[in-house]
This record gives sequence, C-alpha cells and structure tokens, in this order.
Amino acid sequence: MTDQKRLFEQLKRLSTEQRNPTSMDIDARSIREALEIINNEDKKVPFAVEKEIQYIAQAVELVVAAFKKGGRLLYAGAGTSGRLGVLDAVECPPTYGVSPEMVQGMIAGGEAAMFRAQEGAEDKQENGAKDVEAKQVTDKDVVCGIAASLRTPYVIGAVKEAKRRGAKTLYVTTNPRSRFYSPEFAELAEVVDVAICPEVGPEVIMGSTRMKSGTAQKLVLNMISTTAMIRMGKVYENMMIDLQMTNLKLKERAKRVVMTITGVDYEKATEVLEAAGGHVKTALVMIKANVGKEEAQARLRRADGFVRAAIEGKEYTIA
Repeated sequence: MTDQKRLFEQLKRLSTEQRNPTSMDIDARSIREALEIINNEDKKVPFAVEKEIQYIAQAVELVVAAFKKGGRLLYAGAGTSGRLGVLDAVECPPTYGVSPEMVQGMIAGGEAAMFRAQEGAEDKQENGAKDVEAKQVTDKDVVCGIAASLRTPYVIGAVKEAKRRGAKTLYVTTNPRSRFYSPEFAELAEVVDVAICPEVGPEVIMGSTRMKSGTAQKLVLNMISTTAMIRMGKVYENMMIDLQMTNLKLKERAKRVVMTITGVDYEKATEVLEAAGGHVKTALVMIKANVGKEEAQARLRRADGFVRAAIEGKEYTIA
C-alpha cells in the first residue's frame, strides 16, 4: 500500500472526517436553518468536554508541578489547533502577570502560520521534534500536543521528542479515546502521560475541525491554563490579582480590583497601590490585614503568593 493510500484509509476511519447526518442538506437550507444546525451541533461540545474532566484534572496537576519546579507549559499544534495553543499562551502574561516563557505555543510552519496556512508544514514528525529541540525542553517541562485529527505528524513528532527529553506529555484530540489507544496509535499512546479526548462527533461541514473540534480544544486549553494559574496563586476569590499594570486600562483595572475586594474608595485604592509599588497582591494584604508593605510582602512569601492565606497570616495549604 502506498503512503498516500495508507493516509486515505487512516483519515477515512477518523470521527473528525465523517459526514454529519444532521447537516446533509445544509446547502439547501435557509440562512436561519443553517445557523440553527450549526448552533445545535455546537451545544454538544461542552458535554463532550465534561466527560473528560477527570483527565483535564490530571493534566492540570502535571502543569502545576512543572510550574513549581520552574518548568514551562508548551503547546504544539498545526493549523487551527496550533493557533489555539499560541492564543492560550500569549494571553497568560497580561492576564496573570507571568513571564512569556512560562506558557508558550509552537505551531507547524512557525509564526507565519498564525496568519496564513503553511501547507505541508505539519506533514513531517521531524519538524515538531526540531521545534521542541529549539525550545530546549527538559524534564521540568510539560508539552501538550493538540491535534483534532489525532494523527498530525508534526504534533506526534513534538510529543515524542518531548518524552525523549524527559518532559511530561499531554495530548488533546477530538477523536475517541478508543481510537487513541487503538493499535494504530500505540506508538503515540506510549509517550503520552495524559490524553484528553472530548468526542464531539462529525463536523457540520465534513472535516472542518475549526468548528466543534476547535471549540472543544479552546475550552480544554482555557481550563488547563486557568486552573493551573489559580493553583499558582494568581486568583483571589474569582478575580485576577497578578495582572501587569502595563497600560492605562490595566492600571485602572487594578484599582477596581482593589476597590471591589476591599471596599475602599478610588482614592484609597490609588494611594495603597502606589505604596505597594503597583503590586496588587501586596495592596490587598495591606488593606485586608491592616499591615504595612513589608509585613504584607513577608506574609505573601510565607503563603507562597496566595492572598487568602497571606491575609489570614497562614502558610498556604489547599486540598
């Protein structure tokens, strides 16, 4: 069998490449009817993700452990999957005040692929391996492969090289778990620590995995990075408290955060933030615990950066 025929047969078996019976006549439907079909299919996505929460939790535990060792979370994907990984990564620094090095995205074809499809860039495992090598991945890191179709060579190559280097590995696909652990993908399954497989079913437009598959992947990546940041002390109650005051909007948002959590007025929030050197966490502890800057900073160190524990004057503990 030729390589092309082997690929044809492989694609034919993937759930993401099947025809969706609910949209067989979508080309003959009215605009409203077409939208209703798409919307009804999209409603299935959160329920598919819900079934994978136990595996997403395992992934978060690995990511948090990596962060605490000074390691990184690196996404690897092609096309839509790759863009979603890059998107999740670039949003972490302004949202949580972390270094751009902490969460990174690798996409087949490099930066140019973010804006225009780089056809063929995903077809070689060695391309993914080279990108992992260029990132100097170590056993401190977590590499998360993202591939709706499961079989993307670039992603498989990246995950294999990451495992060879001792990193923990994750894999997000919208094909069934049974397919992931089938003999066909046994070599991949051997190098993946946690597989996350929300089964969203065939796309409204056959093979257009930027639709339900992309939505499912976005939800999963949001859950991984957000929950990991919560467990790193970047959130108090349900508010971002480690945002970077890098522009006027964020400076005003910081004041609003302090005002909302502590109940002080605008002038007091401005005053305490200035005294805290613009550090929202320090300002919160100063106000809530009624202590000076030095004591607030000492409490935060003892609490490993967790504001709730710092306010209570405790070391950080969580179930």
